[in-house]
Amino acid sequence: MIRFPELAALAAALLQGAAAVAQTVPAPNTAPASVRDVSVSVDARTSLGPLPPAWRFFGADEPNYATMKDGRKLLVELGELKPGEVFFRAHNLLSTGDGTAAFKWGSTNAYTEGPDGKPVYDWTIVDNIIDTYLARGVRPYLQIGFMPQALSTAPKGTPYQHSWRPGFDYRLIATGWTYPPSSYEKWAELVYQWTRHNVERYGADEVNRWYFEVWNEPDSKFYWQASPEDFNKLHDFAIDAVRRALPTAKVGGPDVAVAGEFMEGFMRHVASGRNYVTGRTGTPTDFLSFHAKGAPSFVDGHVRMGLSTHLRNVDRGFTRVAGFPALAAKPIVIGESDPEGCAACPGPQNAYRNGTMYSSYTAASFARIWDLAARRKVNLDGILSWSFEFEDQPWFAGYRQLSTNGVDLPVLNVFRMFAKMGPERIAATSSAQVPLDTVVTDGVRGDADIGALATRTPDGRVAVLLWHYHDDDVAGPVARVKLDIAGAKARSGKLWRVDRDHANAFTAWQRMGSPQSPNEKQYAELEAASAMQQDTVVVTSGRSFAIDLPRQGVALLTLDER
Repeated sequence: MIRFPELAALAAALLQGAAAVAQTVPAPNTAPASVRDVSVSVDARTSLGPLPPAWRFFGADEPNYATMKDGRKLLVELGELKPGEVFFRAHNLLSTGDGTAAFKWGSTNAYTEGPDGKPVYDWTIVDNIIDTYLARGVRPYLQIGFMPQALSTAPKGTPYQHSWRPGFDYRLIATGWTYPPSSYEKWAELVYQWTRHNVERYGADEVNRWYFEVWNEPDSKFYWQASPEDFNKLHDFAIDAVRRALPTAKVGGPDVAVAGEFMEGFMRHVASGRNYVTGRTGTPTDFLSFHAKGAPSFVDGHVRMGLSTHLRNVDRGFTRVAGFPALAAKPIVIGESDPEGCAACPGPQNAYRNGTMYSSYTAASFARIWDLAARRKVNLDGILSWSFEFEDQPWFAGYRQLSTNGVDLPVLNVFRMFAKMGPERIAATSSAQVPLDTVVTDGVRGDADIGALATRTPDGRVAVLLWHYHDDDVAGPVARVKLDIAGAKARSGKLWRVDRDHANAFTAWQRMGSPQSPNEKQYAELEAASAMQQDTVVVTSGRSFAIDLPRQGVALLTLDER
C-alpha cells in the first residue's frame, strides 16, 4: 500500500512550490504605488431575480481526510456556512484498500469477494466518512466509484493503487481502479446494496437530499479505460440500482472533465437512447454536471491566472446544456470549478494558493459564473470548489486547499462572505468592473477588475460584495471605492475584509518567520489572524460609504436598515 509520501521524497517539490509562493506575495505593509478612484452604485429598489447559493459545494480526491483531525475541523466550518445545505463530493468511496489516505487516493474496502467469488460488503469505513459529514452539517454529493479491485477488468499485472506523488508524471494515476467491471450485474448489486444500506442507516428523507452521480471525468484516460458507450452502460446499471433501492433519489451526471462531445453523447443517451438495463428509452436524470478549470502560468517571475480559460469552459458547458431541449431545464452542478486542475500538484504556476490571489479570483470568477448562467438561461444549482485540506503536510505547502494544519486560508473567508449574502440579487454597477465578454475572451490583463455584486438578505439587509482582481500577481494601485446605495436608508453597516492585512494567516505566518513547527502561542495567533473581523462603519446620508480596497482584496458590506 502507498501511504503518506515520505517527506524526503516530497522535499524538492514542496520547496519549489514554497519558493514560488514567496516570490509572488508582496511584503506585508508595502505601500501602494498610487490610488485609483472607483464609483460603485447599488439600487436596492431594483431586483434582478434569484441568486442561487451555488457556492455551497466542495470536494476532494482523498475521502479519508474527512475523518482525520484537521479534516473534521474544516468540515465543521463548511457546515456552519449553511447548515444542512452544504455538499461534499469525494473520489474513491468504493476503492479497495484499508482506508489509509494518500495524495489523490483513498479507499473504503466496501467490496471484496470471498474464495467462492461471492460478494462481501463492508460499509465500516464509508459509513464513518458519511457520518462525519452529517454530524457537521454537510451532506454527500455521492460519487459512485471507483472500481473495486475484485471487479476490475484491468489487464493482468496492472497495479491497482497508483504510485503517483507530487512531482511525478500524472499519467501514473491511471491504474486498476479505472477499468470497467467484470460483471455489470455485480456492479449494480454493489450500488443497490450500498444505497439500501444508506436508506436503512440514515432514512429515506435524508438520503433523498443527497446527489448521486457515477464516476469522475469518464471522458479522460486518467479516469476511465473504456469507451463512452461502456461508461453509459456503467451509468445505467448504477442509476437503475440506486432507484431500485430509493425510487426518489436525486441522480445525474456525467461529471466530465470538459463539456464536449462525450457529454453530448451522454445527454443523447439518457434522453433518448436505449437503457442498458431496462431496454426502454432513456435514463432517469435529475441534474447534469461537468467540470471547468482555469490555466495559470508563471510569467516574468510571477503567477498569471487563466480566468478566461475557466470561464470559457463554464460557458461551453452552459451552452451545450441549453442547446439540448430535452434536458435544458435540468439543474446544473459544475462538479469541479477551480483555477486549475490538480489540487495536489505543486509548481510555480500554482503559487496563488496560499494568499489573496486565490480569494480574489474566487470572488471574481463566481460572480461571472452567475452572470453566464443568467445569460444562457440555465438552471445553475452548484459551483463545486475542488479544495479541502491535506493532512499532516508542511505549513502553507502550496496545495489547493481551504486550510493548512487546521488554520484557515484567506479563500475560505470568501465563502463565508457568500454565506452572508442573500437569495435575491439587486442592481449594482462599478465604474471599474471589466465587462463580462472581455473577461471571458481575454481575462483581466489590462486594468484591474474592481467589481460589485449586491443582494438583499431574507431579513431585508442589503449586502454588497466588492473585489479587486487582476490575473497578474504584481503590485498595483489601491482602489478607493465610493459606494452609493439608492433606495436604502441606514446609519451604520458591517464590514468584513480579506486582503494582505485582514483575515490572512499566510502573511501573519510570514511575519513570524515562516515556522514549520509553530508553538501553541503562534498557532493561536495564526488562527486569530485567519478570522474575519467585523467592523461597524458609518454610512453617510443613509446611503454612501467609502473603502480602500487593495489589489487582490475582497470586502463585504451589509447595511443595517432595521
